Amino acid sequence: MEIDRAHNPWRLSVAPMMDWTDRHCRVLHRLITQHTRLYTEMVTTGALLHGDVPRHLDFSAQEHPLALQLGGSEPADLAHCAKLAEQWGYDEVNLNCGCPSERVQRGAFGACLMAEPELVADCVKAMRDATTLPVTVKHRIGIDRVESYDFVRDFVGTVAARGGCEVFIVHARNAWLQGLSPKENREVPPLRHEMAWRLKADFPALTIVINGGITQDEQIAEHLQHVDGVMLGRHAYHEPFAMAAWDQRFFDAAAAVPTREVIEQAYVEYMAQLAAQGVPWSHASRHLLGLRNGQPGARRWRQVWSDHRLKLLSPQQVMTQAAQAAQAAAGSAPLAALA
Repeated sequence: MEIDRAHNPWRLSVAPMMDWTDRHCRVLHRLITQHTRLYTEMVTTGALLHGDVPRHLDFSAQEHPLALQLGGSEPADLAHCAKLAEQWGYDEVNLNCGCPSERVQRGAFGACLMAEPELVADCVKAMRDATTLPVTVKHRIGIDRVESYDFVRDFVGTVAARGGCEVFIVHARNAWLQGLSPKENREVPPLRHEMAWRLKADFPALTIVINGGITQDEQIAEHLQHVDGVMLGRHAYHEPFAMAAWDQRFFDAAAAVPTREVIEQAYVEYMAQLAAQGVPWSHASRHLLGLRNGQPGARRWRQVWSDHRLKLLSPQQVMTQAAQAAQAAAGSAPLAALA
């Protein structure tokens, strides 16, 4: 029988993804699901210590519940940034211990931190001392060819015992620090979901969230029998409407499942607000392109929304053109069929 964790804040979440889960993307996702936890792109401590803080941290109130993911390895710097997260109104601070990119490795953070669990524990403790927000860690199950369960078990145990971390988001693949690109690191190292399940069995008091290769609601339901939460990444981005039924199914929400048409209209209104503020609405429109995947006329609909020649029009005008193009391509199917 599935464990009742409907009120667990980490029951379902969308992964932090560089260049994708920006504030515009998160507004779209929130129009689709009200209860799924959202994450920012990774923000480095250096960007917040020496850069434009509002540009990195500003967000819309409708994005809650929202977590800020940080990249860094200096406890004092992370503590300062955790304070900023609380001041700006985030609901969680997450430490990236899973990114394998060479650029991140040169900064001595990301997945390479798994080799230094004591340092990660110090980082977590410093952040927990600086903020009342939950401080969580996202990590892999191993680095390079280290495939022993003992490695990730000891990492989690050390960070929990010494740092006080209570929530671990487990990307159930190793991170190969040499020889693979970040994209290949999401595909080549084999998925071993059972490692996350074992962590929950060995650390029942901790919140364990599983991530990696999960694309179907039935898979989510299966994993929720073994762990506390499920995080989806690229599938949620490329197939955003897949999240539309999550609130009802996984959070016992009573609200009706939104239609694609309703979601698109609400996002167009958001883009119109951006335009009124002097922000090009095309900065946000790219996140919309997967909304009608699998529907009649979806290809023509995407082509219209992607047409850079239409940027000078209002988003409402482009929406009208996209709907007409999709209807024509679908052979004059009624618009209701495209919703």
